[in-house]
Amino acid sequence: MTHIDAHAPGLQPSLYADFGEPLKISFEFFPPKTDAMEQTLWQSVKTLEPLGPRFVSVTYGAGGSTRERTHATVKRILEETDLTPAAHLTCVCHTKDEVKRIAQEYWDMGVRHIVALRGDAPGDDYEGDPWAEGYKNGAELVAGLREVGDFDISVGAYPEVHPDSPNLAGDLDNLKRKVDAGANRAITQFFFETDMYWRYLDHAQSHGIDVPIVPGILPVSNMKTLKRFAAGCGATVPDWMVELFEGLDDQPMTRNLVSATVAGEMVKRLYAGGVREFHFYTLNRAELTYAICHLLGIRPQGQAAMIEAAE
Repeated sequence: MTHIDAHAPGLQPSLYADFGEPLKISFEFFPPKTDAMEQTLWQSVKTLEPLGPRFVSVTYGAGGSTRERTHATVKRILEETDLTPAAHLTCVCHTKDEVKRIAQEYWDMGVRHIVALRGDAPGDDYEGDPWAEGYKNGAELVAGLREVGDFDISVGAYPEVHPDSPNLAGDLDNLKRKVDAGANRAITQFFFETDMYWRYLDHAQSHGIDVPIVPGILPVSNMKTLKRFAAGCGATVPDWMVELFEGLDDQPMTRNLVSATVAGEMVKRLYAGGVREFHFYTLNRAELTYAICHLLGIRPQGQAAMIEAAE
């Protein structure tokens, strides 16, 4: 049962709760394109590191466009932090031998966690089949990675169906093939209605998919950007959220407060239904994700120990 502290005036009861079990969290970053972006990234990494995530993932651009930067970022995380890095790896525009070579480089570096994705097709000016010389889909990619090493493999899941899938059944069939090929877990695309996640979970279980399906949480930092992201991946931005952020374009502090509250409440609802693991899309901005984790009782590891000792 959720415990509400009656001696904490001013706090929303729905957000002020004592979790009976600890939350497991992970964070996603993307590799920097400029020196300024690199500085922002590393400030975010160092800010979130004390929260003790299970792993932090580093994305991989369309067509492998950020491969070298992804590799360098993963390497630096491995060498300069206590975090466990997870490298994104796609098979688009790569031969099978190229993918295996990249995976072997990660294995030799000490990376044991891979986020395996088919990847988006390159731009309209690309001619031919970008998967013709390599793995055709995520399931083949997972099987290929299993030939390289005993990686901990995460794959993508889509509560609102991947844009390239014909329907929900086809989408779930694809996820089942990835799991059967050796995926350890699935991480969902972002969503904003918790009922959508529960329905998807029910459908996945009916398809015999028995790995954890970790909800992906995207804090809203900019509504215009969010709509663009959603249009590209087939996600829905509900009307109530658009209305909630209306008029806040020029009020970043208020917008962040609203965003943290919305995401925190979403995690609390999912927790109430039995979810214990969450993946945060940070967009290389630490402040929102850190605030949400704080609302949820996730503290820097040393600070958490001090609070526990004082109780």
